[in-house]
Amino acid sequence: MALHRRISITAVLALAASVATTGAAVAATGTPSPASARTAITASTPSALHGSLPAPTGRFAAGEDVIHLTDRDRPDPWVPSAGPRQLTVSMFYPAVAGTGTQAPYMTLAEAAGFLQYRVPPNSGLTAQDLSDIATHAYTGARAVHGRYPLVVLSPGFENPRVTLTSLATELASRGYVVALVGHTYEDSGETLADGQTPSCAICDGSSPDAPSPDAITASRAKDVSFVIDQLTRGDCAWRLGDLIDKHSIAMAGHSIGGAATVDTMIADSRVRAGVNLDGTFFPVPAAGQITPPYLMMSHEVQDPTWTQTYANLGGYKRWLDVSGSNHATFTDIPLLAEEADIPEPPGIDPLRGIVITREYVSAFFDQALKGVHQPLLDGPTPDNPDVLFQY
Repeated sequence: MALHRRISITAVLALAASVATTGAAVAATGTPSPASARTAITASTPSALHGSLPAPTGRFAAGEDVIHLTDRDRPDPWVPSAGPRQLTVSMFYPAVAGTGTQAPYMTLAEAAGFLQYRVPPNSGLTAQDLSDIATHAYTGARAVHGRYPLVVLSPGFENPRVTLTSLATELASRGYVVALVGHTYEDSGETLADGQTPSCAICDGSSPDAPSPDAITASRAKDVSFVIDQLTRGDCAWRLGDLIDKHSIAMAGHSIGGAATVDTMIADSRVRAGVNLDGTFFPVPAAGQITPPYLMMSHEVQDPTWTQTYANLGGYKRWLDVSGSNHATFTDIPLLAEEADIPEPPGIDPLRGIVITREYVSAFFDQALKGVHQPLLDGPTPDNPDVLFQY
């Protein structure tokens, strides 16, 4: 793919290697209509979800705050009539165990939008079911004093930020501050500061006005740089801003959120490492544009943009294929589908997928940001025969 190739959102669906379902969603690199998303699967029997994400494994508990940011210098790129760009961001941080109260997975309004837009109608799920998923993150938890690297996370297109909660809590437990960004109007709904939860404005891939993937990744790069600005300025927009090491910042994302790491790293030199979790690159970076450490994790699919990108990366790099995985493996999605008894395409055990993602992403950031060599990244290991090193 040429560097500046422009391609419609509908065409992204054709490039997606697999489509996975969630106990609350159907996830894809592309953009099925709401109707097709709901009819892509059917629940075997109506069943309420009593869901729980895996507990983080680090030495800290995970605290969580939700903050709302407004970029008054930038109109919303998708709905200009809405005024300045508004973002909802979940902040995860190392916390003292036993403090705070269990954080909800979603607001009830976000859950209602998720159900309407992304869930088969006979699932038996309610908004309360989704909100009550056990996150192992705690609102109001007491922070562990110190300075920690900042990792910004960006979810896949159509998927709200919460679908990366397992990864966020794991990183917090291992000594990172995590900013999990909701990209407004790009998914089933993020609750904003005024209590409104607008749905996706750009998910109709058949519209002639639908933005290209390149436009979406470029917009996300602006979102992320703005979030970093707000978290590293003198009057930090977050109450616990002193926890952030302003000189140690990285980004990871799933699907188009992973692709957006390239735009962000090219435009913002503060981002010192990047991770793409199974996202087609829009655009492919030119040789030498990305020189900081970079990790690519994919399911076993031939994507020419990955081969091109890997060849063009100029610094420390790793490309890992996860045997038997699918596009959603690197998120909470397959585990929630299993817990809700909603069938999904065959793939790796959902919990195993989360474990692999958390272990390798954490190891990569420990090496790239903390300078601690991680033998896990040196090559295949007997404990992880399903992680295949490429090149």
